[in-house]
This record gives sequence, C-alpha cells and structure tokens, in this order.
Amino acid sequence: MILVGPALIFFVGFVIFPVIMAAYYGFFRWSGFGPATDFIGLQNYVTIFTDPIFQQALGHNAFIVVASLVLQGPVAILLALLLNRRMRGQSLIRVLIFVPYVIAEVIVGTGFSLMLATNGAVNGFLEKVGLTWLAQDWLADPSIAIWTLMAILTWKYIGFAVILFLAGLQGIPQELYEAAAIDGASYWQIQRTITLPLLGPTLRIWAFLSIIGALQLFDLVYIIWGQYVSSVAGTNTMAIYMVATGRNSGNFGYGSAVAVVIFVISLVVALIYQRTILRRDTAGAITERGVK
Repeated sequence: MILVGPALIFFVGFVIFPVIMAAYYGFFRWSGFGPATDFIGLQNYVTIFTDPIFQQALGHNAFIVVASLVLQGPVAILLALLLNRRMRGQSLIRVLIFVPYVIAEVIVGTGFSLMLATNGAVNGFLEKVGLTWLAQDWLADPSIAIWTLMAILTWKYIGFAVILFLAGLQGIPQELYEAAAIDGASYWQIQRTITLPLLGPTLRIWAFLSIIGALQLFDLVYIIWGQYVSSVAGTNTMAIYMVATGRNSGNFGYGSAVAVVIFVISLVVALIYQRTILRRDTAGAITERGVK
C-alpha cells in the first residue's frame, strides 16, 4: 500500500474523479461558474450525435486511425529491418529518426504551420526549383489538408514505432534466421515467415497505442489549424470539437458531455481490441495459482 497508495491517489484524483464530474456536468446546461442547476437530462448527448460537425469530426478521427496504421506501420517495419542490420552510422540514423517524437507538439505545429503556409518555405522552395505547379494551399485546401496532417503525424510519430519494432527484433533468436538461410530461404521469405509472426505482439501493442492516440488527437491540429479553420479545412477532430463547443463557447456542460462521449468511444474501442486482437498475447500471461 505504501508503494501503490500515492499512484492510486493521483489516478483517482486526476482520472477517475474528473470522468465522474464530467459525466455529472454533462446532464446540465452549465457555464462553468457556480453550481450546476439547469438540468437538461440527455439533451446534450442528443445534440452531439445529431450535430453534423461532430459527425464530421468523428469521421476524421476514424480516417486518421486507419491512415496512421496503413502509412506508419509498413514504413516503420521497413526502417526497423534496415536499422537492425549492421551499417555505418546506424546509431546516428536511429537518433535522427527518433528525434521528431521527442520534440514538443507546440514546436512541431508552429514550425509546420510556418513552412506550409501559402507564402511559406515549402511553396517558396518549389518555385525556386521550377516546380511552381506543385505549390499548393497545404493547410486550407479541404482536399489536401487531411493528407498534410497525416504527413505531419507520420513524420512525428514514426520514430516511436521504429524504436518499438527494433526492440521486438532484438528478441528474435538469430538461430532461426541461420536455420532458415541454411534451408535456402530468401531474405524476404525469412522476414515473412519468421520476423513478422514473431514481431506480432509488438505490432499489436503499437497498433493499440496508435489507435487510442488517433482517437484523442488534439494538440497538433489545434496548433496548426485552430478550432475554426480546422472545421473548414476538414481536419477537425472530436477533441477540437469539444474545446470549440465547450470551453471556448462558455458551455462547459456540453463540453463535458463531449468529453464523456470521447471517453466512451475510446474505452469501447480499447475493450474490443483487447478482447479480440490482444487476447492471444495476454492469454499465455494469465496463469492460475497451483496449476503445474
């Protein structure tokens, strides 16, 4: 209890209690000051699910979830396989790939918002090299902005995936590779039949973290596009919607209801993923006392 107590107190105080209070305030029309007295029942939740802006934001989160897995996963695996082999400058390349992940989101968002502006460095470079026709309104064009966001997210978070996959590759016995090579298997046959199956638990954990992070995405979108431009550009997320319609609109009861919806969606996705995808990894770790 001495070791667990402090962590449990902080978890209850900063996670469980806020969730309970958000669920409570979600039943009120509340401005954030004084006691919540204007009880409206489920009206906030009805408004949320019938609001086309929230539906758009939910669709963007779903797209980011899928696109993150499809774009970051294969690239991270290829980079991990490359960096798992001995090569000159291997340590430096690993550091350079991981550096974007540890850079603060505020710095990343501010830097890309300046570079990708209409008169920013990217379009300026394209004009200098004679590729003016490639210059785009990277941040405001609804047909491009979501892909701009995915490019930024891939650059920012792929280093984390590479480090996880490298750690998983280190746990695969070299004897398996040597035996397969002796049997005449090619490099790609070895990766397909040995590396990927044994890397499966690491892949599934990374996918879980990526999904939860995509569902709760806020900071980079808010910094680069803001709460109003993101809706027009087609990059708003559920968290952006929560801030725009809750805190910044002075309707904390509605914002609390949106927070509860995001929490429930994330919880349901996490439970389904654990019961279906992660079950094969956790089943072997659960043992009964006395079983020999």
